[in-house]
Amino acid sequence: MKKTLLFCLLVVTLSGCGINKQAQQIKALEQCEYKFIDASNVTVAGTDIKKIVDQQTVNLAGLPSLALGFIRRDIPLRATLDVEISNPSSNIAAINNFEYIILINKQEIAQGAVDQVIQVNPGQKLQVPVQLNANIYQFLSNGKTLDDITKFLTGAQRGVNEVGLVTIKIKPSIRVGKELVKYPGFITINKEVSNKILL
Repeated sequence: MKKTLLFCLLVVTLSGCGINKQAQQIKALEQCEYKFIDASNVTVAGTDIKKIVDQQTVNLAGLPSLALGFIRRDIPLRATLDVEISNPSSNIAAINNFEYIILINKQEIAQGAVDQVIQVNPGQKLQVPVQLNANIYQFLSNGKTLDDITKFLTGAQRGVNEVGLVTIKIKPSIRVGKELVKYPGFITINKEVSNKILL
């Protein structure tokens, strides 16, 4: 009986230590600095954005795949967004996974999750690729938004610098036993992105 009680106390104590360690790691993650570094492999309705920029004229409405997407109400946007995490603290910053929301000029275009363990040692940096897969029909069905995107792409083609605001919100989770416990809120990363990123 005493052995069973001691074993139960030991399990609870070790579990508490594990939770405390993960709480320290997520607190360190909160103190980290986040930067949006780059976007690569960007396609809209299966068309590479760089090919659109390289053409003599930018006419998104004239793309057959985009026109078909409007009819189907399904316009896939795919990209890899690289986020750099810098850990200035003296503790390891770690999470088990995170949910994300991506906004362009304060309009939500995508949400999803990255299911991988991320660990940033004290004083170190780590680049985390976020795979973006979204249906942006609602986003593009607004005529003004489509005009703004065309202006952004046309500016890149003509060498005129246009800037847009990309916001990535992440909600990290830590594993406690078999359960994932979510951070109570979002960590927000804002980055003004120049159309030169497309060249």
